[in-house]
Amino acid sequence: MEWLSAENLVAVGTAVLGIAASGVMVWYERRVPRRKRIGYRVQMDNPIGDDVRSGRANVRLGLFNEAPDMADATLVLLRVENDGSQGIDRDDYTGPAPHGLTAVFTDRTIRGVSVTQPTDRDHLMDHFTPERGFGYEGNRLRIPRVPLNRGDHFKLLVLLSGGDVGRGIRLTGGLREGEVHPNRSATPDETPPLLSGPARLFTALLTLSVVALAGIIVARDDTRPPLGCEQGSLTVTGSTAFAPVVRTLAKEYEKDCEGADITVQARGSEAGVAELAAEGTKDVIAFSDGAMGDRLGLHGEKVALSAFTLVVNDRIALGAQGLSKQDVRRLYGGEITRWRQLDPALPDLPVTLVSRNADSGTRQTFQQRVLGTWERVPSTSLDCVHQDDRSASVVRCELDSTQDVLEAVSKVPGAIGYSELTVAAGHEGVRTVPLDGIAPSVKTDRYPYRGVEYAYTHRAARPGSLAAAFLAYLDEATSQDVIREYGHLPCERQEELCG
Repeated sequence: MEWLSAENLVAVGTAVLGIAASGVMVWYERRVPRRKRIGYRVQMDNPIGDDVRSGRANVRLGLFNEAPDMADATLVLLRVENDGSQGIDRDDYTGPAPHGLTAVFTDRTIRGVSVTQPTDRDHLMDHFTPERGFGYEGNRLRIPRVPLNRGDHFKLLVLLSGGDVGRGIRLTGGLREGEVHPNRSATPDETPPLLSGPARLFTALLTLSVVALAGIIVARDDTRPPLGCEQGSLTVTGSTAFAPVVRTLAKEYEKDCEGADITVQARGSEAGVAELAAEGTKDVIAFSDGAMGDRLGLHGEKVALSAFTLVVNDRIALGAQGLSKQDVRRLYGGEITRWRQLDPALPDLPVTLVSRNADSGTRQTFQQRVLGTWERVPSTSLDCVHQDDRSASVVRCELDSTQDVLEAVSKVPGAIGYSELTVAAGHEGVRTVPLDGIAPSVKTDRYPYRGVEYAYTHRAARPGSLAAAFLAYLDEATSQDVIREYGHLPCERQEELCG
């Protein structure tokens, strides 16, 4: 079987190793550091008497001339701290006695004890009272149930006699869901390790996983396409308004994915959808301004929200209010033949209606969202200038693309048409038109001339096909940035608006 190749086995083994290392780390993080812990260590154990047991003369012998039983005295500094990750309360100590811990000094007798704590932890001293069990007898020092926040500590300076330095010192006691244990700190001459033992183990395992995966990547066949790329041919047709976005993304995909060939044929939304429905091909995506393919049983995905706009020749200065919907309906119904009929301040120019052909999604959206009906005036001109059919009251022509509409409106005084917003906004010789005083915008809910851009396939694109890969590419962050640059809003993050 192909999947049993050495490369795949190494990849699976590496993944398992990485998962195991992560699991151990999670266990360690949850199980070990989260326990309540009291650590202790001896920071000093020095002779202060004559130290004859060790065969050394001590210049401090004179300090104990009057206390011969202290000739073998020793001083021990014991540090007790919360070195876990949780605070410790009085009730966390589990012993039956009033005190919480017991320090045992083997073969020595306690003569006195002094308690110190950090300067910002003065409250700890309140617990070291006889009423709370603090005291000593023989070689045992009773330590109260001292609450310790994480990192808190106190020190016990103990004066002892009757034994050598270096004899056993231990701290006994119990903690609920925790432990009391000896710990250590680096000596002044010792360089502390950069990482703890468990951390070094986990780091080594994860490093091994990364190195193994890197080896797989280096050894792999460089002719294979990157993840998410598919080879083959794909035709993208439909909307001329959305065509600039599709052309840009198709070029970017081809550049990133060697072996992919994407042809963009912008024929109009309805023509593209109809062609897809008729041929039933698997290698075609049809983009549509609006939901045209649903009634034909095609599979559609919402891609972006687009804004459209009415445009007029730049000799028609309509002002900030633009046109009302009622004005637009009268214009496209043939009731207004000259601009001065709308406003005496406008030039006395004949109205020329520049429309898209019946295959256009931009036109379908205009009729649904603005006119509320179809364009009633018949087409009377082929060039938008000469009226070939004089039965209508105004000149009206139908053109194949958004760019053709903008060119005609810019050249014919008195012309009005409609276009995708961002294309129109940068076109010389035309003005965009507010509707009912609302400037064209894809982000304004009250602006009516907006629509959803759909991507249609004959059925849901087959996983592993170029069509499925290109549709997934549209949802990537870089592709959505391109969609925004062309003035649209990606539906991936605008579900309410696209709904």
